[in-house]
Amino acid sequence: MRFTLRQLQVFVAVAQQESVSRAAGLLALSQSAASTSITELERQSSCQLFDRAGKRLSLNALGKQLLPQAVALLDQAKEIEDLLNGKSGFGSLAVGATLTIGNYLATLLIGSFMQLHPESQVKLHVQNTANIVQQVAHYEIDLGLIEGDCSHPDIEVQSWVEDELVVFCAPQHQLARRGHASLEELTREAWILREQGSGTRLTFDQAMRHHRSALNVRLELEHTEAIKRAVESGLGIGCISRLALRDAFRRGSLVAVETPELDLARQFYFIWHKQKYQTSAMREFLELCRNLTAGVRRSDEIVLPTLS
Repeated sequence: MRFTLRQLQVFVAVAQQESVSRAAGLLALSQSAASTSITELERQSSCQLFDRAGKRLSLNALGKQLLPQAVALLDQAKEIEDLLNGKSGFGSLAVGATLTIGNYLATLLIGSFMQLHPESQVKLHVQNTANIVQQVAHYEIDLGLIEGDCSHPDIEVQSWVEDELVVFCAPQHQLARRGHASLEELTREAWILREQGSGTRLTFDQAMRHHRSALNVRLELEHTEAIKRAVESGLGIGCISRLALRDAFRRGSLVAVETPELDLARQFYFIWHKQKYQTSAMREFLELCRNLTAGVRRSDEIVLPTLS
């Protein structure tokens, strides 16, 4: 076998970073060593894997074919290394989660996973749906837990659990006394919403798509907690997941406003690259997620685990 695992590791890093220097920094190599590794891999196989434009490298057709196989082989090699070192095979796991899932479910799920497998190394990336999909597509993370739609041709999508957005306001707001609102009333309010590119904003925009009047969007914020604080302060009304609001509803610091004319139901999904090798850590984590929501109708009914 002419190539080495180290050469494949450098190839994958360069493919993901589209830069030899950034890949070298990621792998703690000199730029010269990383460049030599790619040159040797291409020379040994008598083919090119990258198109070069200045300092930027992008995969050509052959490189794109090689990338998923190289990632899979490196994942399997890591599992073999862990077993030879006396570990259970649950090595590293990189999980991406959108904000609602990341803030209210993923951290506890990862905590439970690490209690079961204390030798495991887990990284959590919390970003909006668009960014998580992009990272999965580029093999930068193993799994994505998302709350928005994904139609990327290279990504496997599996339903997880149903979720529902809810319009909410401060207790002193006029809508709080009634507990419900029509579409016409909603258009007269100032809104505090998630940013474009988030799954929450996409679901909200789809629910409002048939209403012609433009909404008064006072603020767009990237974090659900910031939206809750802004609404509590009386700056406007918001719309985020019931899961993110259930403690505030119990305390009475925020009030749900039911909107029968709006369909705010959505789905949480698991995503991974179709050509991604499923490690034992990936399979175990997916099973843990599914067990958590077994028999649950909606995300805000999930009984969250407590970490000892």
